[in-house]
Amino acid sequence: MPTQHHWITTPVTAAIVRGALELEQTAHGLLPHRLPARARAQCADGQLAMAEAQPSGVRLAFRTRATAVELDTLPTKRVYLGVPPRPDGVYDLLVDGRLTGQATVAGGNTLTIDMATGSAEHQAGPPSTVRFTGLPGGEKHVEIWLPHNERTELLALRTDAPIEPAPDRGSKVWLHHGSSISHGSDAASPSTTWPALAAGLGGVELINLGLGGSALLDPFTARALRDTPADLISVKIGINLVNADLMRLRAFTPAVHGFLDTVREGHPDTPLLVVSPILCPIHEDTPGPSLPDPAALSAGQLRFRAAGDPAERASGKLSLGVIRDELARIVAQRSAEDPQLHHLDGRELYGQADFAELPLPDELHPDAATHRRMGERFAELAFGGGGPFAEGGA
Repeated sequence: MPTQHHWITTPVTAAIVRGALELEQTAHGLLPHRLPARARAQCADGQLAMAEAQPSGVRLAFRTRATAVELDTLPTKRVYLGVPPRPDGVYDLLVDGRLTGQATVAGGNTLTIDMATGSAEHQAGPPSTVRFTGLPGGEKHVEIWLPHNERTELLALRTDAPIEPAPDRGSKVWLHHGSSISHGSDAASPSTTWPALAAGLGGVELINLGLGGSALLDPFTARALRDTPADLISVKIGINLVNADLMRLRAFTPAVHGFLDTVREGHPDTPLLVVSPILCPIHEDTPGPSLPDPAALSAGQLRFRAAGDPAERASGKLSLGVIRDELARIVAQRSAEDPQLHHLDGRELYGQADFAELPLPDELHPDAATHRRMGERFAELAFGGGGPFAEGGA
């Protein structure tokens, strides 16, 4: 540890953690969770367990005069067999709301995943330290956004001046649920996922329940939304149901109604925005499942293909077009008695013209530039004048 600073260690507690629904005490430190224990106990799916423990939108927030900060963490890094190594997760340092520094750490645990078989192997590794120095002097609001796509246990926080929990600034809380695109997919960093960017532009506090591969209308997720205090709520539904080929139209419609009913039990009058899928050409008219393209894998690339048949829509299989039409119909039906329920066609965030300019690199997930565009558009459409999240509502 450098000796030029007089370090003060502050316990990492819920008082300085934002964006997590629960903190688990582990053998090493604290593990942020984005689903509560009761929800996690109701599903043994490894993909869900991995996604909800990746701290998208989770950050440490405090006031301090410190000019140097260290955070000891134990990351879990993913390795996919046959695919080039993933970059290390990024930590974003925000000072008074502005991105001031970024860092990564090596080491940590490794989870090796074989996409061909679905198997995964865990190997333990050492903790690491992320360090930021040269912060401006004087009292300031500091946030450390944890890697959105890398499970991160929090071990110790050190600063060269005392800290105190960030005060409540009276901002509204925006609770959002969606798929890997909302989770962050290929965003450049945790504060530049599209929900994080939209939250910053909208001046709200984000709780991001974007769960990679796991936006599946699960009742336990609906209950987590129901039980989480929030001023604004959005749910982005569709792509994972096609990816997994999970249900047919007959099941989809009542499942959406049930999901919304559960959310409304805890938030009867909260502005609630239902967002349909962004454009994804491989699944616009072709049902799932989505499968890795073996030709791309053999070349060391990860790309996806639609494995369904468009003709199967006649028997109730879901494509994105089918889902968009049904979500619009459901919201129109319900909004007659629920004036705070709103709908947004996801193609207003990313549509055909955007795909021509910024194609999806793996056919499913937007890149960093697209995350920025989506965040700016959502902020304008939802938080801007006349939007459902604007002061006074639509």
